[in-house]
Amino acid sequence: MLSVEEKAFVTYWGENRLSKKRVLKQLYAGLPLAMILVVAIFANLFSGWYGRAQMVLFRENSSLIIILLVAALSIVVFIVIFSARHRWEQNELRYRELLHKEEKD
Repeated sequence: MLSVEEKAFVTYWGENRLSKKRVLKQLYAGLPLAMILVVAIFANLFSGWYGRAQMVLFRENSSLIIILLVAALSIVVFIVIFSARHRWEQNELRYRELLHKEEKD
């Protein structure tokens, strides 16, 4: 016997599971977390707490900034896709378990 909350989830996920799998919908889920992480990394880098890193970054190798930007973009893309897919898989697993439980009862 499913609870009211479980029945509501089964109804909601049954109707919206395919629309939640779309790429644009998945971008909204992990984007804030990824941006916070990248901003924290750059704030740490540009805060100047480690002078030697500042010297290496700005004086010796100017192409390192481009590499850091590409790495930051890669971090954002990975976190967004991973967190969205993970959340969708968790909801899908819960949905299937509830359907199986409902059929069993």
